[in-house]
Amino acid sequence: MSAPIRETVRDIETPGGPGRAHVQRPSRPRGTVVLGHGAGGGLGAIDLAIAREVLVGAGWAVVLVEQPWLVAGRRVAGRPPTLDVAWVPIVEALVTGRGRLPRPLVVGGRSAGARVACRTAGPLEADAGLLLSFPLHLPGQPEKLRAHELALAPDPSWVVQGTNDTFGTPDEVRPHLPEGATLIEVPGAHSFPKGARSALTEALTSIAGMLPG
Repeated sequence: MSAPIRETVRDIETPGGPGRAHVQRPSRPRGTVVLGHGAGGGLGAIDLAIAREVLVGAGWAVVLVEQPWLVAGRRVAGRPPTLDVAWVPIVEALVTGRGRLPRPLVVGGRSAGARVACRTAGPLEADAGLLLSFPLHLPGQPEKLRAHELALAPDPSWVVQGTNDTFGTPDEVRPHLPEGATLIEVPGAHSFPKGARSALTEALTSIAGMLPG
């Protein structure tokens, strides 16, 4: 019989209003993975759901974080600096104080959430990164690169990228990978289809076996 998973929801104050952390914690977690959502939606993305399922099954505490703009019911994300100043205190609150989640700390998320994780990995002293559908550029604007953000990813990091991602294909992302980053291709576009479940599960199971912890 597998050990029970404790599930909690925690509202955490930030300069941009309260964010919300959805925590799944095994009895003796190997460490903590904190993941953020994209700019266009919430926590229901298939890659986030599978990441949580796989990583909790591998013994990690996993937290899916709702940014304050989403908690407040707004439809459009704020500018990048506002996302960062909300993300940092949320993660800090999760890994400090009474009932804190254990390190090593893996930060990441999908799309805009992956960008936030990269930009803030240094101040948070993250031990690794899990970047899902990193948006290297806007569709049709490959000259406007965000490679400087990807360069801030922790060492090690894993980038799970759809083969037909219009925000950056694996071939576009590969030359900009920082030291210690591994790219894993999964069939699909920027938002993975339901048919990608098997490939995503395989990719994330492989990553779970390599995370430091």
